[in-house]
Amino acid sequence: MYSILQQIGFPAFFKRELPSFCISWILAEAFYKFGSFTLECGAFLLTWYILSWFQAAISKRL
Repeated sequence: MYSILQQIGFPAFFKRELPSFCISWILAEAFYKFGSFTLECGAFLLTWYILSWFQAAISKRL
């Protein structure tokens, strides 16, 4: 995380990642009830990664 923020900068990182981060957070709060912080955190991070990948793929096509 630190390396990415250093490479592209704090404002650019959050401008690029904020939509997928917010949607992932909402999905995690609403649906991820595994009873384990580690599992819920992992599922949140995986969801964020997948949504970010979709966002990048769509923005490349546009």
